[in-house]
Amino acid sequence: MVSSVGEVSPQRMHFSTPLPLRSGASLRDYELVYETYGQLNADRSNAVLVCHALNASHHLAGTYAGQDRSEGWWDNLIGPGKPLDTERFFVIGINNPGSCFGSTGPMHPNPDTGRIYGADFPVVTVQDWVDAQARVLDALGITQLAAVLGGSLGGMQALDWSLRYPDRLRHCIAIATAPCLSAQNIAFNEVARRAIITDPDFHGGHFYEHGVMPKRGLRVARMIGHITYLSDDVMEQKFGRELRAAELGYSTQDIEFQIESYLRHQGDKFSEYFDANTYLLITRALDYFDPAKAFGGDLSRTFRSARCDYLLASFSTDWRFSPARSREIVKALLDNKLNVSYAEIDAPHGHDAFLLEDPRYHGVLRAYFNRIAHALPGA
Repeated sequence: MVSSVGEVSPQRMHFSTPLPLRSGASLRDYELVYETYGQLNADRSNAVLVCHALNASHHLAGTYAGQDRSEGWWDNLIGPGKPLDTERFFVIGINNPGSCFGSTGPMHPNPDTGRIYGADFPVVTVQDWVDAQARVLDALGITQLAAVLGGSLGGMQALDWSLRYPDRLRHCIAIATAPCLSAQNIAFNEVARRAIITDPDFHGGHFYEHGVMPKRGLRVARMIGHITYLSDDVMEQKFGRELRAAELGYSTQDIEFQIESYLRHQGDKFSEYFDANTYLLITRALDYFDPAKAFGGDLSRTFRSARCDYLLASFSTDWRFSPARSREIVKALLDNKLNVSYAEIDAPHGHDAFLLEDPRYHGVLRAYFNRIAHALPGA
């Protein structure tokens, strides 16, 4: 029987050296929050960095002491005896700058002004996050990772690691991701951002000073996003056209269908814990990621600098990051004669499948991590 990593505690690391950003700005006097699971081996060769997606954090697995419902967001994957086995690997989760889960972000004071950053927090990119993660690893004395793993936006970070730090990882595992966003995906992000920005409580991003939160905008943004994470089959199966009440209310404003109730619930829950400026920053980082742009859009040329082995996985009903996007990456890797494994999993759950405990999906990851473990010194 597999078990959890148990109770964990986040750690903090302060950096006084400014972090240069792609925008030309820099971030100084900042903190990054992280968690680790398992033990680093003697030659520091068993470290696995897990990159988080949009509304996740450094809290990958286990629970916090004295807190209910604090289970890590990838607890079904990470732990003793699980596909990413913490009895064999030293797993690291780092909260990216700009987040609202502890690392320096828009709700923290700007050291240059003493005022809460708010909308003045600098725009960050996937590359900036990877550079910040590299600094944490430097401080931990880890020069090369056994693997970098991520799903969705986390998968983009894993790909960027393999492109810009090719000698610092042996394996790149990118799940339910893409080499760049499609126009449709950028459009969804823009509608979500406009919902937030046009909320009267947004106050140009400086809502903290007014003691309010643009919760209405956040609710709508989350509802839009949540629709894109689910497949049509799952929504039909869970909700169909089921009514909330026995009879129609003939209302254009009240809830009539169960799917409406579900989306409003998700929006309400999200607006209670997520930060509006963080949502704007992270969706923009998604929009900007396009490593092939520097190579005229040629993905094969983009991956010429890569050295590691790859595992890519996609899900048949994921229409936001479709299997075709993963196959674009696979082709580019094969064009460069790199070692690549690819799994296209027939799963009904849509984009959210990468977070769920599908036995075929977990079987692929377990087999791949077993391969990595067998190559470790002393294995």
